[in-house]
Amino acid sequence: MSNKAWGGRFEAQPEEWVDEFNASIDFDQNLIDQDVQGSIAHATMLANQNIISQDEAHTIIEGLKAIQKDVHQNKIAFKASLEDIHLNIEHELIQRVGEAGGKLHTGRSRNDQVATDMHLYTKEEVNGIIELIKSLQQTILSIANQHVDTIMPGYTHLQRAQPISFAHHIMTYFWMLERDKSRFQDSMKRIDISPLGAAALSGTTHPIDRHETQKSLNFSAVYENSLDAVSDRDYIVETLHNISLTMVHLSRFSEEIIFWSTDEAKFITLSDAFSTGSSIMPQKKNPDMAELIRGKVGRTTGHLMSMLVTLKGLPLAYNKDMQEDKEGLFDAIHTIKGSLKIFEGMLDTMTVNTNRLNETVTKDFSNATELADYLVSKNVPFRTAHEIVGKIVLDCINKGVYLLDVPLEDYQSHHESIEADIYDFLKPENCLKRRKSYGSTGQDAVKHQLSVAQQLMNS
Repeated sequence: MSNKAWGGRFEAQPEEWVDEFNASIDFDQNLIDQDVQGSIAHATMLANQNIISQDEAHTIIEGLKAIQKDVHQNKIAFKASLEDIHLNIEHELIQRVGEAGGKLHTGRSRNDQVATDMHLYTKEEVNGIIELIKSLQQTILSIANQHVDTIMPGYTHLQRAQPISFAHHIMTYFWMLERDKSRFQDSMKRIDISPLGAAALSGTTHPIDRHETQKSLNFSAVYENSLDAVSDRDYIVETLHNISLTMVHLSRFSEEIIFWSTDEAKFITLSDAFSTGSSIMPQKKNPDMAELIRGKVGRTTGHLMSMLVTLKGLPLAYNKDMQEDKEGLFDAIHTIKGSLKIFEGMLDTMTVNTNRLNETVTKDFSNATELADYLVSKNVPFRTAHEIVGKIVLDCINKGVYLLDVPLEDYQSHHESIEADIYDFLKPENCLKRRKSYGSTGQDAVKHQLSVAQQLMNS
């Protein structure tokens, strides 16, 4: 007799290496809790619908709980010959409770069973990711509150552009993460749907109650189409996309952390706990955690691309190709959760070198736009002012000085309307104060931004 749940049709058994290739137990054993949860809901519903007896349901449920406990205590060895977590648990259940265990699968297929497990798993993990994002946002917000008045050079094209508040700069990542969080929250509408009871593809002849299992598993809705229920992997693609985009944002922030911590910048100092050394160069302190997070974007994006390509040519309904939906999702979720935790710790323990930042903007031309605006305030057309300032900057470069070093007579040789108040006008702290437009880097605008952000965190 075949040891396969589907063995009645077959005369020959696959070789062991074929079983191993076909099996998913190495990775889908991660779904043990979800599989037991779904099976308990299904058994309860079968009894309530008088498809099995209440005693049989009780026997099944107690057996499942005992198996779950033994799995977590490493007392059960899963078999590749039984393919997946579902058949391994069912086989163990029948061994323990006998004929009642064989009734658990009434009115369902592995197709809707695995889909249910994956919905439960994704829902739980996405909620966990949302909480980790919130925690990282709060850390960013706390740092920003300490550095509203800290000035740093803002960059475009990695060239110094204009002086900005350090708080304003890092709050950019707060808002990126806010969008990431909202995408995960919105995706819950597609994740929080029950496929249980769709069976293989066409439903079942048994008088099951899909809405009962939906409610007992705390799903907000059920799939309206049984074929769609077992073939839908959109929510996995969407989750992988959301993970990939969040990781891209963490990667961009990592790139800044890496640059800021260089000897050339010295904007921040990372904690030793989130740095490593060199095996040959004893002076080195490497920002390896930031580099690893930056590198892992390729990994999570690869899982997204893999899932899209896997699905692109699949006919309805279930196909074995869909077994490939798990490893990539499991790994992507593990990767982003680890990255968010590491990033929070890295930020929370880093030192912002305030004096270095404030000093930096006095030794560059990031206040050149202010000089142009000054001329505009004297009724000089902006394009004319732009050209004048360009010539002044070129002259400074040739002389090895900065705008605050230029004598007043030199300024007036470029344009007679420049007066002694230009020096206060060009001071970096005053450059910030004049930025009063909504959402700008001016201190008042940044304080308002922080207030809005805190209200979001409190809501």
